[in-house]
Amino acid sequence: MNIIKLLLLTLSFSPIVALANHSKIEVDSLTFTPLKASEKQVQHLNLGFSNTTGNTRNLDVNAKYDFSSTLTPYNKKALKIIFDSSLFFTKTDSTKTNEEYLLNLALEQELGKEWLSYFTLNWLRNPEFKNYNHKISTGAGLGKNLYFDGQRSLTLKIGASLNSENYANAQLTERFSSLNEYLEYNNQLNQISKLYVKVGALQNFESFNNDYQILSILGVNFNVGEKISLNIEQEIAYDNLPPLGFKKTDTKSIVRLGYQF
Repeated sequence: MNIIKLLLLTLSFSPIVALANHSKIEVDSLTFTPLKASEKQVQHLNLGFSNTTGNTRNLDVNAKYDFSSTLTPYNKKALKIIFDSSLFFTKTDSTKTNEEYLLNLALEQELGKEWLSYFTLNWLRNPEFKNYNHKISTGAGLGKNLYFDGQRSLTLKIGASLNSENYANAQLTERFSSLNEYLEYNNQLNQISKLYVKVGALQNFESFNNDYQILSILGVNFNVGEKISLNIEQEIAYDNLPPLGFKKTDTKSIVRLGYQF
């Protein structure tokens, strides 16, 4: 499959390898947002902020809240529950240059030592800069932990989803089903620092080789205190058939200070 080959090549040439220990399995989604599920109930609140005045006035705010918990039913197979929400907003000289809202809910069921199944529900709003009044998707699929040595891991997930894209301009709402792929290579560098690379892809079943999206996320996370962390992330999104009048590629650089409670 062309997209899977592209994902493998992206990881093989990337200089950064990824995040998290093996008990915190990432869940993919249509927006490819990385979501963590811990072995106990955990909440994080992350905030990034900058304000510049003088010759140029810049305001940048990004915030993120996530919740995760794990249930162990009678069959001893862990069920992970994950919720994630985020806000991204920028303004330059009183002109808004970006505004985006995201909500993600995921369930992940362990099927065995290396296999898992998942369900996701995702919502995105960015009317001015991505032309989405609402982008809603529901997905399900299977995943496999291909490699784990205590420090590094490789996970592949493949599934299908139903998507609805409601546009801010006169473009008609689109509804379609798609194939989703997600590939992640992890490396826990030491006790306080983690690097990660994640690549996700979506392909419209009706136009498999022409209508597709790819998102790659590279980042580093540092524990700077018992409950405080610093996260630096670079995101590149590519949409081969973007909404009318919009570019194919978007990039986003994010710095957040997080608190666990």
